[in-house]
Amino acid sequence: MSLQKQKYALTPSQKMMVFILSMSLYGLSNMFTELIPSLQLGPIELSVEYFAFIPLTLCILFHPFYGAVGASLGEVIFGELMLGQFGGLGELEKFILFSIAMYIAGSMVTNPRNRLQVGTAAMLGVAIHQLLSCMVDIGKVWLGIEELEAVSGLAESILVIEGVSFITDVLFSGTLFALLPTLYLVPRLYGKIEPLLGMKPRDASIKYSLGEIVTPRLLVVCIVLACIGTLAEFAAESDMNIGEWESEFLGQYGDQLIWVSIGLAAVVVLFTIMMMKRRASKSVSGNGQENVHG
Repeated sequence: MSLQKQKYALTPSQKMMVFILSMSLYGLSNMFTELIPSLQLGPIELSVEYFAFIPLTLCILFHPFYGAVGASLGEVIFGELMLGQFGGLGELEKFILFSIAMYIAGSMVTNPRNRLQVGTAAMLGVAIHQLLSCMVDIGKVWLGIEELEAVSGLAESILVIEGVSFITDVLFSGTLFALLPTLYLVPRLYGKIEPLLGMKPRDASIKYSLGEIVTPRLLVVCIVLACIGTLAEFAAESDMNIGEWESEFLGQYGDQLIWVSIGLAAVVVLFTIMMMKRRASKSVSGNGQENVHG
């Protein structure tokens, strides 16, 4: 008799905790990327775009959906709203595309101890996000929504410019800030961090085929969402940017606001971890009492 596969599940409160933890951790990391200067090598600019290993690790260890959406929302809250600005409709494109990439990457890993799976998912997550972003930028130039920004030393072709940007971002940010940290963290944290937070580890003994992970329904949903995000970006660049906002105190306080955002994100991270550990201790003490009375 074959055993029925049981998918990894969390309680609603655990899902909310993963969501908040991902939101605050990734929001906090985004503030630090703003402080890191970029490196210019001729026509190529090397910059730390994001610490993708944070949402990747949370998506792989806990829950792909809540880890991905939480990280995207964290960028909006701590990287935009807390700094006194909001990109309006144009933010929808970044939110959707990044969520799709992290969700697919997190869903692909069935065994967090398998370094090949973890490494492939980490690079694929960054590659998907960068590829979708490049396609949106190419579309804006081809449709005449945005003018081509020539890069000194490169051919004045949007395909060449975006191609070079894609390769450098995947190789630089993808390797240093996604692949290597994720490869280090996931296998070491798996099975150790979940009990501390009152959760069970994902069952690595259950194997899934690629068709069970990347279903036609998932592909259709991702394509539809990517199209919605692309149309939102096109509308934002065509002077139809609904909801764009900038606070009056932005010019007064300037760069000092980033430290306010960092402090708030850090407080949310600490509070969330304390709540998760408190729930875990209550769960352990409750099980102990049941065993005694039993």
